[in-house]
Formats: sequence, C-alpha cells, structure tokens
Amino acid sequence: MKRIKHSKVKNTGLVFELLVRQVASDTMNNRDSKALRIIKKHYNSKSELSKELKLYRTVAEEKFVTESKAEKFVEAVLKARKDINESQLRRDKYNLIKDLKSNYIVEDFFKSRVKNYKLHASTYKLFEFAEADDPKEYVSSKFTLIEHVQNAPKKTESAPSLTSEHKDVRILASKMVVDKFNEKYSNLGASQKKMLKEYINNVTNSVKLRKYILKETSNLKDNITTLRSSIPSKVIKIKLNEVANLLSELSKKHIIEDKDVLTMLRYYELVNELKKIGSK
Repeated sequence: MKRIKHSKVKNTGLVFELLVRQVASDTMNNRDSKALRIIKKHYNSKSELSKELKLYRTVAEEKFVTESKAEKFVEAVLKARKDINESQLRRDKYNLIKDLKSNYIVEDFFKSRVKNYKLHASTYKLFEFAEADDPKEYVSSKFTLIEHVQNAPKKTESAPSLTSEHKDVRILASKMVVDKFNEKYSNLGASQKKMLKEYINNVTNSVKLRKYILKETSNLKDNITTLRSSIPSKVIKIKLNEVANLLSELSKKHIIEDKDVLTMLRYYELVNELKKIGSK
C-alpha cells in the first residue's frame, strides 16, 4: 500500500488558480503577463489539462441539497476523470511544469495562500490515486468533496445574491482576484468589476471576451457622446471626441490584449467622472 500524497505542482486546478491570480496582478501593474501566455498555451480547448481543469471547476462550483445526490455527483466526476487520456495528460503536465520553472521560482509561485486548498488537494488525491493505495486517506478525501458539494446555501433573504455571484464567477480564483483588485482600487465601479470578471473568466476564451468588449465599447461610446453635452469646456469636448474615436478603433480589433482591458477600466472611470460633472 502506497501513501497518497498531494503534489501542488501537478495539481491542474491549483496551478490554474495561481496563474489566474498572476494574470490579475500583472494586469493591475501594467506588466506583460507570462502567466497569460502559459494559460493560453497549456489550457487550450484541445488539451487534456483543459478537460481535467473542467472537472476541478465542476467539483468546486456544483451544489446539491442531499448527500445522496452529492455522492452520486462525485462518483460521476471520478468516472469522467478516468476517460481522460492519462499518458497525454502526463505529457501536458510535464510541459506545463517545465514552463513554470522557466518563468518563475516555483517555490515562491506556490507560496500564495489558497482559501480552498483542502478541496484542491482532496480532488487531486482522488484523481491520481485508487482506494486500494490508501483506503483511509482516499475515503477522507472523498468525503471532503461530498461535504463541499452538499454545502448548498440556506434559503434566506441574502441567498439570491449569493447564488447570482456564484453564477458570475466561473473561474475558481476570480472572486478572490476581484477582492484583491478592490483592495488596491477601493472605489472600483460596478462596470469595472464586471469587466474584470469577464476578463478573468474568459482568459482562455478570446472570442467570448472580444464579444463582450465590443458590446461595452459601444455602451461607453454612447455614454461619452451623451455626457459630452454637459461639459462646458470646448477643449475637453475635443478630447472626448478623440476618446470616442479610440473606442471605435478598439471595437475593430480582432485580438483583445491585456492593455485593452486596462484601457476599458480607465474609460469606465472617465464616464463616472463625467457623470459627476454633469450632476453638479
């Protein structure tokens, strides 16, 4: 009987969460993000890593009221995990780890505290080992997942907002990242928060992100055009015309870059300032 041990560096869900955190940090500090390139390279739709990540996220996000349903769900996830090409997954992880070591000091990269670490570790153990390897640890890990999945929110007045938040946050780290962003920018507006969530949630889905950016550039342009009439300064009006033109150019881009998201966050702030001026 071999001992079941958790490996942070081989934990697909944990590595992804830490990479997303790094992307957010790079974005906030206007740095070129190596983490974003790593995500796009290794967690693409065709990789086995992406398939396993989907299972990690499913375990973290799904909720069931009864223990029997939660238990059946966990069994279904474990069955789905067996359908992943194990040899290809090992190669994918090897290449991912190689890239991590090339770009970061691995010991420092994994120092960040992860709130749902126990869930990540338990999921990893169930995915990587069999019950016969260590029955006690295997069962303990399994019940960690079942208890998490069964932990549905109580039906109180605040439940709807909690449920809504849960649906908005599709990537495990995103709510945490938004909280960290708010620590730095305490006056972050609702539109800016939504933009940040969309960026994080769709970091590997450039088509969906571009679609959202297109919609928002149109909304921003309309807002700026409407609010421009309340500005007495001709110089500022000319500058606002330039901003509207820049938004039009942004809407024509085929590839959305990190700097474009930052630009959008700044334009939201501009609209907020224009509203304040107009209300005086």
